[in-house]
Amino acid sequence: MFLFFRDGLTPIPLPLYSQISIFMTHLSNYGNDRLGLYTFRKLVKFLQTWTHLKLQTLPPVQLAQRYFQIFPEERDPLWQDPCEDKRHKDIWSKEKTCDRFPKLLIIGPQKTGTTALYLFLGMHPDLTSNYPSKETFEEIQFFNGHNYHRGIDWYMEYFPLPSNTSSDFYFEKSANYFDSEVAARRAAALLPKAKIITILINPADRAYSWYQHQRAHDDPLALRYTFHEVITATHNAPLKLRVLQNRCLVPGWYSTHMDRWLSHYHPSQVLVLDGQMLRTEPAAVMDKIQKFLGLVNTVNYHKILAFDPKKGFWCQLLDGGKTKCLGKSKGRKYPDMDSDSRAFLKEHYRDHNVELSKLLYRIGQPLPGWLREELLNSR
Repeated sequence: MFLFFRDGLTPIPLPLYSQISIFMTHLSNYGNDRLGLYTFRKLVKFLQTWTHLKLQTLPPVQLAQRYFQIFPEERDPLWQDPCEDKRHKDIWSKEKTCDRFPKLLIIGPQKTGTTALYLFLGMHPDLTSNYPSKETFEEIQFFNGHNYHRGIDWYMEYFPLPSNTSSDFYFEKSANYFDSEVAARRAAALLPKAKIITILINPADRAYSWYQHQRAHDDPLALRYTFHEVITATHNAPLKLRVLQNRCLVPGWYSTHMDRWLSHYHPSQVLVLDGQMLRTEPAAVMDKIQKFLGLVNTVNYHKILAFDPKKGFWCQLLDGGKTKCLGKSKGRKYPDMDSDSRAFLKEHYRDHNVELSKLLYRIGQPLPGWLREELLNSR
């Protein structure tokens, strides 16, 4: 194939080695007239008249297959905020509103106290959580897995219709967003102005808690292997064992995952909570969160939270002095971690913890107490 350009009066053949794709993204334009079709036909006629390009097409399904062979990175959609572009908003259904999207994401990681925070936030009259999922309970798990391909209409159905008051503030919690390689990019595309909260505890304790969680749910690998065998498994170990190992260890690489989220959200939109403080002083943490969210109406959590000695953690205080606590699966008592595993994890997370301290210093957030202790003991 050749393109001809004129240099003065002399036609110069130029070999064309790259494929050229021509697309019309809408059958009609935003004004709903036939200008788009007219323009497309004229463009094709122009190319046929003034070039030697060989124009070909295929039936729609084959054309799509061919396109994704050329551009495999575009196989997955990236849902963007329909209200960011006036043209998109104008053709969106008048029955829909971007006010139905959450303004806050609690991203995890798992086994750090996210469910307790979800409960505490739901006690605030101006904060509204998503509807529960039949598959994943209080979590929607939209941005990190197969639910994302169900589209933003599916996502919106998990939130109430807005009441047209300025106090509406929706939030959702999905603890496996934190270490997902795709969740941050997807969330930022759809919810660019959202606030992000993550809770961090000592990564060694988080890894052990996850292992014990799997044992409690009868994971055959967790029942078969000790914790030390799981975390020290080599690359020659069975695949399923290495998967369990990754779920124990990788979420604790906090700086790596935080860097990913901070590449899509400004530091002012991100709040890092000390999970140890959330467990011991939840009212103080909730004061910090209310300030971070800029809520006009503030709640005195010191009056609506109470420590339940039987459960061993803080719960919602009801009328008559009764408490409403998390389910039986929360607050389990586990045997202490063995010293060899503790030593292994201390070394495994040493550099990750140093990098986390640098990251928190860079974005102007205080170091959690457990992190200061780890850094002092590693000298």
